[in-house]
Amino acid sequence: MKTPIILGENFHGPDDAFRALENKICDFIMPDLMRIGGVSAWLKTASIAESFKISVSSHLYPEVSAHLMRVTPTANLLEWTDWANPILAEPYKVVDGCVIVPDKIGTGIDFDESIIQKYEVNL
Repeated sequence: MKTPIILGENFHGPDDAFRALENKICDFIMPDLMRIGGVSAWLKTASIAESFKISVSSHLYPEVSAHLMRVTPTANLLEWTDWANPILAEPYKVVDGCVIVPDKIGTGIDFDESIIQKYEVNL
């Protein structure tokens, strides 16, 4: 088959990525930050992918994944969704197809509290 296969949005931890790469069932991986196990597990998965010389793309959570892709040795594509933009004080910008990572502490995410308050539920 000539069509490249990418897996990973349903990997639940670095071991799933290792098994997929060890068994050569995909050409690339795209871990989901939440399902892979957060930042630490992402970094382990990136190391595994590097040892297999396999490209890594991201799946969702672009505001955090953008930072992780910068430290992923075999980084390929950042999956971009702007779903959080309506509640962000300063949404990330995309220029010529590239996400501009803010030069701020942490992820650079600040929420627009006035928007969030509109949707607050008091029980």
